[in-house]
Amino acid sequence: MENIVELHRRSVDGIRPVLDRLDAADLGLPTPCAGWDLRALLEHMTGQDHGFAAAVSAAHDGGEVEVTEFAPRPLGPSPAETLRRGLDEVVAAFAAGAEHPVLLPEFDARLPAGIVVQMHLVDTLVHGWDVAAALGVQDDYVAGLDAEAVAASLAMCERIPDDESREAPGASFAHALPAPDGADPWTRTLTLVGRDPAWTGDPVVRR
Repeated sequence: MENIVELHRRSVDGIRPVLDRLDAADLGLPTPCAGWDLRALLEHMTGQDHGFAAAVSAAHDGGEVEVTEFAPRPLGPSPAETLRRGLDEVVAAFAAGAEHPVLLPEFDARLPAGIVVQMHLVDTLVHGWDVAAALGVQDDYVAGLDAEAVAASLAMCERIPDDESREAPGASFAHALPAPDGADPWTRTLTLVGRDPAWTGDPVVRR
């Protein structure tokens, strides 16, 4: 358990340099998440960070949270600082109490704490890439990824069913895409959650 919490912390550390490049003027940029601009993606991430932190903290105290805790949250005047606070919140919650089964109302399921941490690790790594790709710095982001965190993310993604549930409104991931022959673990992770590793924010290239 301590290992997955540490790997999660490293995944969070990987996104911090990306946030250092974020400016409020970037919020209208397209992202690899279909239908979401950067503002919508960051509001979703902030809500998920808060929700996971609240759910783990509540489980530690024998309680539960409502699904509204996971709702997208306003970014405020400093989007990067808002994201950093959310990341710090969830890292602290996992470090302090990731031991008890956690109710995730989004999935209507009570899951082992280790699985919950791994779920948020995947979310953090993949959405970190989404943000980096929107800003055009995905190569720098990938170069800084922790190999063990990527391996844990890939192992989790390989267990996620690629079925009709991915077509439901609000589904976490699109259908998996084919991975190139000999793809590295990170490329395989992206394709398993429906991301095109070659995605670019350049509208000419995306046509």
